[in-house]
Amino acid sequence: MNAIEPLALRHDADPAAAPPPASRRARRWLVMYPRAIPLVIFIALAAITALSVFAIESNARAREHAQMREYAQGLAAALDRSGSGFTSYLRAGAALFASVDEVSPETFDSFVRALKLNADDTGAEGIGWIPVLEARDLPGFLARTRARQPDYPAITPVPASNTGRIAPVAMFAPDTPLNRRALGYDMYSDPARAAAMAEAEVTLRPAASGRIMLRRDNSPAAPAFAIYMPVFRLSGSEDRGLSGFVYTPFRAREFLDAAIDREGAGGFGVRLYDGEVSTGHLLVAHSISDAARETVEQEVTIADRKLMLVIEHADHQVLSPLSMVTLMFGLALASLLMLLARLLTQQAFEDQARLAFFEEQHSIRNSLTRELNHRVKNTLANVLSILSLTRRRASGLDDFADSLEGRIRALSATHDLLTVTDWGTTPIRAVIEAELQHFREALGDSILLEGPDLELAPNDALSFGLAVHELATNAAKYGALSVPGGQVTIRWSRGDDCATETGWAEVEWQETGGPLVAQERRRGFGTELIEKVVAHELRQPVTLDFALSGVRCVLRVPVRRPTDFRIREKDGDRHVVKP
Repeated sequence: MNAIEPLALRHDADPAAAPPPASRRARRWLVMYPRAIPLVIFIALAAITALSVFAIESNARAREHAQMREYAQGLAAALDRSGSGFTSYLRAGAALFASVDEVSPETFDSFVRALKLNADDTGAEGIGWIPVLEARDLPGFLARTRARQPDYPAITPVPASNTGRIAPVAMFAPDTPLNRRALGYDMYSDPARAAAMAEAEVTLRPAASGRIMLRRDNSPAAPAFAIYMPVFRLSGSEDRGLSGFVYTPFRAREFLDAAIDREGAGGFGVRLYDGEVSTGHLLVAHSISDAARETVEQEVTIADRKLMLVIEHADHQVLSPLSMVTLMFGLALASLLMLLARLLTQQAFEDQARLAFFEEQHSIRNSLTRELNHRVKNTLANVLSILSLTRRRASGLDDFADSLEGRIRALSATHDLLTVTDWGTTPIRAVIEAELQHFREALGDSILLEGPDLELAPNDALSFGLAVHELATNAAKYGALSVPGGQVTIRWSRGDDCATETGWAEVEWQETGGPLVAQERRRGFGTELIEKVVAHELRQPVTLDFALSGVRCVLRVPVRRPTDFRIREKDGDRHVVKP
C-alpha cells in the first residue's frame, strides 16, 4: 500500500476549513476588543451622518441666503422705482414754479391733481411748495399769502431773530385738512430737513433728508423722510437765484409696505435704516418674532440718500426635513451595524471559548492518560512491594492470603475515597476514618481523633492510608486495641517550611492501656512498610517507637498546594470573561 503524501492531503482539504488571514485577523480584533469595535463602527457611521447633515444644512443655508439676496435686490429695486417716480413729479413742480411768477393755491392744487399721484401706494403725503426768504421779508410774505389764503397760520417755530433765511410751507396739495397742518412750518428749523435742502441747493438735484418725525391725526409721531427739489429763477441777465423748494414727505412704514406689497412678503423680516445699521437710524422695521438667524444687507439710493435695507430670516426648524431624514436613517443604520458587530463579536468570542475548551479537553485527556499511567504504575509497584514483603513474612498460605487481602482492601478504601473527591484533595480525617472504619464500629470510643482540617494530595493520601492500616492492624493484633480498656489517640497539627513555602501535617499515633510491648521481637512487615515504603513515598522521616506502655509513631505528610498536583479545574473554578 502506498503512503499518502502530506502535501497531497493538504491540497485536497476543504479550503473553507482554514479561514484566510484577513478573516483570522478580523476575528482576532473582534475577540481582543469586544466592546470597542462596535463602538468604533457606531461612532464612524455617526460621524459620516453628521457630515452628511452638515453638508445638507450648508446647502440649505446657501440656497436660503441666495433667496434672501434675491428678495433684497427686488425690494431695493421697488423702493428705487417709487423714489424715482416721485422725483419726476418734483421736477415737474419745480418747472412750474420756475416758469410762472405767481402760482396760486388753486393752480398748484389743480397741477398736483393732474399728476395723479399714487400717494396711497407709496406712502407720500403729497407735494408742497416752500419759498425761501429772508427773515426781514416775513411780514410782507404773510400779508401776500393771507390775501389769497385767509386761514394761513403763523410761522412755526417763531424765528428767533430778524436775520437769516426761513423756509415756511406756503402750499401743500392735495388740499386736505391733514395736509393743511403742514402750512407755516419753517423747514430750516429742523437740522435734518435743512441739511437736505442745502444739499439740493448745491447739487441742483433732488435730495432726500435723514430720519424725521411726522405727526398724522392723533397718532404718535412716526419715522419719515422728505425729498427736496430746488427751484431757481433768473434774476438779471445770467444770475440765478434760489426761489424755494418743491418737496414731498414720505411715511417710512407706508413707503416700505408699498414696495413689499409689490414684491411679495417672502416670509422674511425687513428693516430700513437711514445710512448705517443702528437703532438710532432705524426708519421702519417688519421684524420676525424670533431673533434673526441670518441677515442680508442691501444698499438703496433714494434721491442721492443712502439707505440700508436689511433682510432677516429665522427658521423655527432646527434641521430641515431632509436633514432629519438623513440623521434618523444614519443613526438607525449605525445602531443596526453596531448591534450586528456586537453579535459577531459575541459569536467570535464563543468560537474562541469553544476552541479553548476543546484544547483544554485535549490537554486534559493527555494529562489523564499520563496521570492514569503513572498512578497505575505506582499502585502496581505498591502492590508488588506489599506482595513481596507479605510473602517473606507469612508463616503459611492462609496467613499470606489474609495479610495480602487486608492491605489490598486498605488501598481500595483509600482509592474509593479519592474517587469520591475526583482525585483532588482529601481531608486527612476522612483518610483515617476510612482505614479505621471497621475498628471504630467494633471498639467505639477506644479510638480518638483530634486535629484541624487539612487536605492531602492523592498519592500522599494513599501512602498515609497504608501506614494507618498497618498501625491499626498491629494495634488490633498485639497492641492497645487487642485488650479491653486499651485506647489509640491520633493527633495531627500543621507545620510550615519557610524555605520551600510548603507545609506538612505532623500525625502522632499513640497507643495506651494495652499489653506491654516486648522489647525483643522480630522485625515485621508493618515496620518495613512504614519505615521504607511510606517514608519513601511521602519523602518525610517516620519515627516509630516501641515503648513498653504502647507504640508511638510520628509521620509527616506533605500538605501540597492544589496547583502542584491538580490536572484539571472543576467547573466552578473555571472563569470565562464574556465580552
